Order: sequence, then C-alpha cells, then structure tokens
Amino acid sequence: MTEVNKHTDWLDAPYQEASLMLVNKPLEWTSFDVVNKIRYTLKYHFKVKKIKVGHAGTLDPLADGLLLVCTGKGTKQIDNFQGMPKTYTGSVKLGCTTKTYDAESEEENETDISHLTEEEIINQANTFLGPQEQFPPIYSAIKVDGREMYKWARLGVKKNVKSRNVTFYEIEITKIHLPFVDFRIQCSKGTYIRSFAHDLGQKLGCGGYLTQLTRTAIGDYKNEDAIELLEWSGGFSGQL
Repeated sequence: MTEVNKHTDWLDAPYQEASLMLVNKPLEWTSFDVVNKIRYTLKYHFKVKKIKVGHAGTLDPLADGLLLVCTGKGTKQIDNFQGMPKTYTGSVKLGCTTKTYDAESEEENETDISHLTEEEIINQANTFLGPQEQFPPIYSAIKVDGREMYKWARLGVKKNVKSRNVTFYEIEITKIHLPFVDFRIQCSKGTYIRSFAHDLGQKLGCGGYLTQLTRTAIGDYKNEDAIELLEWSGGFSGQL
C-alpha cells in the first residue's frame, strides 16, 4: 500500500488499488466530511462511479490534525491503523464545565480556581497514567439502542453509557497559564481527550473542559508529513 503524504507525487499515487493518505483534518470539518471530499475528488478524477475510501479513527469537528484515510484495498487495513497509539496536544480550561466537554456548548458551573497550584495540577494529571476505565462524553457518536449518544442527549433522553478500558502511556503538562492548562498526551485506541479534560477538572474540584485539540501522530505517522486537504484536491483540478 502506497503512503500518500506531502512529499508524494499525488497524481501518480495508486488510489484505486491501495493507498494510505496522511491528511491534516481542517478545523470544523467532520472526519466524514474529509472522506467525502476525497471520495468525490477521486471519483471525478478517475471517471468512476465508485471507489472505496475510509478513515482510521474519528476526530471531533473542533479538533484538527492527523487523519489516516485508506483507499481501494487499503481499507482492509483500517483496523490495524485504528489500534495504533495516538498522540495529541491541546488545552483544558479550568474553572467551568460544558455539557459537551468541549467548546461546542456554553460554559456553566463557574468555580474559583485561585487556590490551584502548578504542583497540584501536574500531580492530578499524572494520576491518569496507565490503564483505567473511562466514561465517554454523553455527546459522542457511540451508539446506544441503535442511535448515537449525542442524538439521545439532544433529545433530552438519558442513556447509560458503559465505561471503556483505555490506557494513557504519556501525559506531559507543557504549560500552565490559568485558567488554561496545555498538554501532550499519548494514549490508546478509544480514549476520549474530552473526557480527560472533564475528569481532570473534577479531580481538581473546579471543573474543566477541552478548548483545543490537535492529533499530532498515530503510531509512527506524523501530522507534520500530512497533506493539506484543499491543496491536495486542488492539485487534481489544476489549481496548484
């Protein structure tokens, strides 16, 4: 399977046979939006009615960074890529919460954080290291009773969501500029960084939510090598 990155001759890649595309997902795009854009571009370029395209691990709309997209017979390898460790950088805002655990919904439950120390924040963050059970956000795409959790939540219907076994391999607090705490995390498949942000706020007794997230790596694949989606699609229409 051919790897398609920013160093590749994009037009010559074997998309119809099997390719792995390293894509820098734009902010506010869904992962499905990216797949649709790639599928449409390739169908138009190759003048075909159908081509297999799929991604190996969802990124929320308010997150950017590395998305692995497989085409052709490469889609058979998606499960292998999904199991690789993920690396993220981002920021948590302490002193309030949101229903979605990120900036997609309004702040609530504002709390004083003047007593917090850097040592306490770092110590509590490190308690997440290793294997543990994590509850996904109720505003997530996990299906319960045939419908995504976020759809139930928007209807005001409460559903019990099961915890997941996840592992945090590395947690580095890179900067503390209250109310914001910047981090770098390497974790296993299925980990919700939004839940980490929420749970860190709970452990500190002040609440918190995710304000920014970038996926910088999946296994040995780096976002610094990823293509810019609109630049890539423009190359097929002679706009480069």
